[in-house]
This record gives sequence, structure tokens and C-alpha cells, in this order.
Amino acid sequence: MILRAQRPAMSAASVRTCAILLTFSTFLLAPSSFAQNPTVGPTHADSNSQRLEKGKSLHAETDIALVNVSVTDPYGRLVTGLEQENFRVFEDNVEQEIVRFSSEDVPISIGVIFDMSASMSDKIEKSRLAAVQFFRTSNPQDEFLLVNFNDRAQLANSFTASVEELQSHLMFTAAKGETALLDGIYLGLSEMKGAHNAKKALLIISDGGDNHSRYSEEDIRKYAREADVQIYAIGLYTPGGGPTQEEKEGPGLLSELTLLTGGRTFAVGSLKDLPDIATKISMELRNQYVVGYRPSDHAHDGKWRKIKIKLRPPKGLPPLTVYAKNGYYAPGH
Repeated sequence: MILRAQRPAMSAASVRTCAILLTFSTFLLAPSSFAQNPTVGPTHADSNSQRLEKGKSLHAETDIALVNVSVTDPYGRLVTGLEQENFRVFEDNVEQEIVRFSSEDVPISIGVIFDMSASMSDKIEKSRLAAVQFFRTSNPQDEFLLVNFNDRAQLANSFTASVEELQSHLMFTAAKGETALLDGIYLGLSEMKGAHNAKKALLIISDGGDNHSRYSEEDIRKYAREADVQIYAIGLYTPGGGPTQEEKEGPGLLSELTLLTGGRTFAVGSLKDLPDIATKISMELRNQYVVGYRPSDHAHDGKWRKIKIKLRPPKGLPPLTVYAKNGYYAPGH
């Protein structure tokens, strides 16, 4: 995300760790012991850096790149309470100066992309419960939209804060037809342009694979890079990859898209775990850091810029893992 206007202020959260399942390729960092240490002392930003504080707003004099970051310990528990000086940002292998930092839960606009194809018939009930559980963990300022797909993708519900409205659209649809997964993702990304919140995410609930889309995998990769929307997925995969080539390729496709955008894929081992996994994803979205920097490359050339986030963790922490998007397109002329 490139920030050109005022941004609401936010404050750093106190340290806590939350149990969470992680199934995502990541950057491994140097060892220490943070999950066992419940507090970290306060720190002060230097004169060249500004912390996002609740109740205040900041003006951006130049373009600012914003990156959502999740951090976990070796047990997959979320690590919160880190400070600005614990993070380092590199763009195209050049270290950048961090000028914005926050760790407060902010309103989110979320699109749920729900697989209603025939292959989901034995999983549909639990999948509905997982989606409803995800909706119910929302904050009052959050908004959701719902996209269903089988032979074709359709917008079942535009942005709303009503869980009951979303639930009613989920409960009365039968699983049937082919799988237009890519079309569903494309529609979800398109609808996110109408989001009212700056933070945006998609949650895909599917058994993976695609056999009926108009859009190609490359179309979706390109659109995901441009959209500045984190993508998460709950994968209900068939053991061994399923009978078709599409089903075999499904897990790889979802993992690639989530990694690209700073989200992750949660593979489901048992259907009874679905509601818990949905809750874990919601927790992660609400326990992220936001790191902002002014790119040292000022060119408005529309080119892809690679991002890598590293940690400078407090002493005594175990190895920590960082999750963040891997790049963005610079503004054009």
C-alpha cells in the first residue's frame, strides 16, 4: 500500500502470545526467548521517526509504503509487543528508514470466497460453520462481503456488518457444479475496490483446484500483486491430492497466492478443526504490525519492488518467524 493522505493513529500493544497454527513459508530469524517473557520495556522513537498514536493523525509529505507484518514464535504463537526498533525493512535489497509504526487492531474489510462446487458436498456443512465463526469474531467497524462460486462466481452479499445477513446467504445454497475458483478470487479482489477500510483481506474456503474459470492463474497472480489485499486460505484438500490434475495443483496455487500477499494457507487435517482455524485467522488479522517507510527509490516507474522484513529481536528470544507481502508496484507516472 502507498499512503498519500492522512492516516489514523495507532499505538503499540502490550506483549502477549496467542496459539496459532502456521503453514506458510517464511523467513527464519536469529534465536532468542520472547514467548516466555511477558513484557518489553518502553522505547522512544528518534526525531526522524513518528509513531502512530491513537487519536492523532499524520500527514504524508511523500509516498509511504505500508506493510502488514505478523510474527510468531517456534510454537506458532503470535508474538505481539515488539517495538519499531525491532524491525528492519529492505526494498530491492536496500535497507529503508521506518517512519511509521503501529500494532493496534484496526477495522478491516474482508471478502470471503466460498466454494460451493460439487466436490465440497461432504464438507459444506462444516465449511459454513467455519465461515460463520469467522464472521462472529469481527469488530463493530469491520465489514464483510461474500462471494460464492461453482460453475461461475457470483457476489452473494455486498459489504455489510450484519452476520445474520451473511449467514442466511450461506445456509440455503447447495453444493453442485464445477469449480471456478480463479473467477471467485478475481471477483473478490475486484469488489475490494469498494471497501470502506484501509486494511483489506480475502479468506478463501475451498478444497483447491480449478476446472471452470475464465481467468488464468497468471491473471490472478498479476491482479493480486496490484490489489494490496492480503489473501488467506483454508484448504480442505483430499489426501494424496485427489483424482484430477486440478485437485493435485490446488494446494500449490493457494499457497503461492497467500505467500505473495503476506497471508497464508491453513490446510485442514480434520473437518472438526475448521471453526478453530477460522478463529485463528481472525486473530492473526487483528494482531499484526504495520511498518511504514518512504522508499529511497523515488522513481514513479510502475515497476515491481521487492520487500523483505527482518527482525532485530530483543535479547533472549527464541527464533522468530516473519510473515509479510513480498513486494508492491511503484506508482506510475
